[in-house]
Amino acid sequence: MGNPKGFMQIGRKEAGYRPINDRIYDYGEVEQTLDEKDRIDQAARCMDCGVPFCHWGCPVGSKIPEWQEMVYKADWKGAYDILHSSNSFPEFTGRVCPAPCEKACVLAIHNEAVTIRENEASTVEHAFNLGFVQPRIPEVRTGKKVAIVGSGPAGLSAADILNQAGHEITVFEKNNAIGGLLRFGIPDFKLSKTIIDRRLEIFLDEGINFKPNVTVGVDISREELLAQFDAVVLANGAEQARDLPVEGRELKGVYLAMEFLMQSNKRIAGEDIPEELNIFAKDKRVLVIGGGDTGSDCVGTSIRQKAKSVTQIEILPKPTENRAGNNPWPYWPNTLRTSSSHLEGCDRRWSLSTKRFIGENGEIKQVELVKVEWGKDNAGRWVMTEKPGSEEIIEVDLVLLSMGFTQPVHNGLLDELGIEYDTRGNVKVNARKQTSADKVFACGDIEAGASLVVRAIEAGKIAAQYVDEYLSPE
Repeated sequence: MGNPKGFMQIGRKEAGYRPINDRIYDYGEVEQTLDEKDRIDQAARCMDCGVPFCHWGCPVGSKIPEWQEMVYKADWKGAYDILHSSNSFPEFTGRVCPAPCEKACVLAIHNEAVTIRENEASTVEHAFNLGFVQPRIPEVRTGKKVAIVGSGPAGLSAADILNQAGHEITVFEKNNAIGGLLRFGIPDFKLSKTIIDRRLEIFLDEGINFKPNVTVGVDISREELLAQFDAVVLANGAEQARDLPVEGRELKGVYLAMEFLMQSNKRIAGEDIPEELNIFAKDKRVLVIGGGDTGSDCVGTSIRQKAKSVTQIEILPKPTENRAGNNPWPYWPNTLRTSSSHLEGCDRRWSLSTKRFIGENGEIKQVELVKVEWGKDNAGRWVMTEKPGSEEIIEVDLVLLSMGFTQPVHNGLLDELGIEYDTRGNVKVNARKQTSADKVFACGDIEAGASLVVRAIEAGKIAAQYVDEYLSPE
């Protein structure tokens, strides 16, 4: 431990965000950085607990006390090496992870957790700036070829591990750039795309092949895929969005959140969006349905597009500010989360269900909402009931549906491969991440359901280890 009394002498200090009236006029990352002394002080607060619950809470198993000590000593290379040993992309998780490690930190008992996520982001940036992050060229190649379908965090994580094992890796991406939802789903104000490009340049130097604009199952057939590669890893996510099948869903102005966010990210990257396909919030009254991270991203993007107003509704009750008695530390706290986007100007409402969309001349004009109450039935299951007489109609010009994802898209490659699905519609895998199709593996959201970037990175890492064993049985 760097400073045995650090947690008693130094309080938690967060870097915070750029001023609201500055950041809402651009798409630059909203989070600020602390200077090196403050960062070292924050690392000094790590107690190196007898049981490091932070390590337990981290999906990638980050050795947090060890690299905190390196930060305390200003040994940025040592800190980065430890970080990178369990996570191919600490620069991503240091920006977009909700930090379950901090929720499990022993100091979180008093709401004073170590600033682990910010320390992580700072460590990676120091390592890049000081030239410690260099391509690691595999010394030996096995001659085995592996196809990775999907270039999101799970696919890229698997690609990195398998490439370092000496296999020849080709990553296929249906979009025109590599990164999956890291690039097209997460707004630039949370994750600058230059951060992705910086890592991809290293991967290219390390020998990974990238094939954007290739839809596997269309541009390359199932037969070609299986004939050309010794193993295939499916990492193309759970892209089937949960829709809202109520009256008026077909109206113009009602879109899935990912349609809106992907288009915004492409526009920022310099792509031209045809006028007839344009989804833009300027001067519009925006309603975001769904209270999760994607909904928050819709809020921040709408504000930057100069929406007239932004309202976000959630069907569940408003979470409490503090942990409930049945939600103890070190488990994930089911408490109210307020993002930087919410702070920029958003009316948030809870316990509301959407009854219908109301239009005029084929365009959305109003939405009818109703208050709901939650209780348990005789079997102990949560049940929602509408509150009589609580209906209301609000004026809207743009509705964004952000209610999560249900499963991977079956039509196309998965059905052609004859993949077996589980009861939730996800790709079914065994304990070694193998699917029902010969030499085809799966990892991440496609087999576990939509989840966090950090869990996808870990899933890719685990799948890569099993694929390596499959290709090297001796």
